[in-house]
Amino acid sequence: MRPHLVFWISAAVRITIILAAAGVGAYFFGQTTGLILALLGMITLIVVQLQYLLNLSDWLDNPNSARLPDGWGAWTEIFSRLYKLRRGDEKNQSELAEWLARFRQAMTLLPDGLVIMDDVMFLEWCNPIAERHLGLDLGRDKGMRVTNLVRTPEFIDYIILGRYETPLTLSLRDRKLIVHVIPFENRRQILVTHDITESERIDMMRRDFIANASHELRTPLTVINGFLEIASMQPDLEVSIRASHIKLMVEQGERMQRLVEDMLTLSRLESTDFQVRTERIDIPLMLRHIKQEAHALSNGRHQFSLELDGPDIQGSADEIRSAFSNLVTNAVRYTPEHGEIKLIWQNSAQGPRFIVQDNGIGISQEHISRLTERFYRVDKSRSRETQGTGLGLAIVKHVLIRHDAQLLIESTVNVGSKFCVQFPNRAVIGAV
Repeated sequence: MRPHLVFWISAAVRITIILAAAGVGAYFFGQTTGLILALLGMITLIVVQLQYLLNLSDWLDNPNSARLPDGWGAWTEIFSRLYKLRRGDEKNQSELAEWLARFRQAMTLLPDGLVIMDDVMFLEWCNPIAERHLGLDLGRDKGMRVTNLVRTPEFIDYIILGRYETPLTLSLRDRKLIVHVIPFENRRQILVTHDITESERIDMMRRDFIANASHELRTPLTVINGFLEIASMQPDLEVSIRASHIKLMVEQGERMQRLVEDMLTLSRLESTDFQVRTERIDIPLMLRHIKQEAHALSNGRHQFSLELDGPDIQGSADEIRSAFSNLVTNAVRYTPEHGEIKLIWQNSAQGPRFIVQDNGIGISQEHISRLTERFYRVDKSRSRETQGTGLGLAIVKHVLIRHDAQLLIESTVNVGSKFCVQFPNRAVIGAV
């Protein structure tokens, strides 16, 4: 039934009842009594309607805390509709609050910083990444001007000038950030921060690697080209001189070959497509062979000792052999004549470990943290003398990363060095 019809029927019924009561009163007690009853009935009806209006007014003033009043007649339909509207509004508010909570949760998981500001740059909200990037604290800084919180001239100029077509590259808090402001409402703006510190570091490493590799290859190529030019210009060169030139060219060629092989090995180890081949590794047998090779490289200039008291492990035998051999070869190259080199394979509470210990020239503390960088050398002149490529410890580091192992270095200048490869317990054959 239509609401208007219900209203008129309800009003007609009430008036009819009042008139009927007035008619009965007039019939039994006279017309005056009938009129009084009719007047009292209409006044009562008006008072009831006014009371309902008052109740409705009170509820409208505070709809959240005040209880929706009950009604009679047409007021039943009115209050029923209001109740439905209120329930719908509560449902919409609940859905909106849930959506807003999900939105903020999603914003907190973004890899970029996100700051919401009003039209005069006051902070309304930011995610944890933006707090780290810009040094903000939402609980403390909400409602404050962002340009007062980030006191960097480049940032302040970018915000104030409002030239947001081009993002700003900013160095802040030991990070390199790309900052971009996006207007998204008439009275709000979004500030986005993207951290490019790691990508910049990788790009720098790549540039350094190319520069160092080019430099390392240029030296032997220069020697070989120089001797070839001499040979072409002086065909009657003495046999002894020619032989010495050929010997040097062979040495430089071998140096280039070692460098290229090390670079290919390093590239392969860094590739995510090159998976570790798991196999049983007989470490005692491997170390006996490495010791023999070290004896040959030393040519009797050093004393070697080998202690074997550890289990077999699982992993890539070729990679582990390469890492162990690089450590032992470095010990031979950087330990003076008559020095002592100890090779130790032992078990420990943390897992099996391989130790190479010498009493050589040692390494200053400021160099130890950088030893595994590509082409990093403590003494470049000595490295050239020992024919090192500068990639050995970088290869060791990546082999150990692939096997969840660590390289621990202890060294004292003019006392010696200790390189320890620590494997986890799960590397042991049969470990759970």
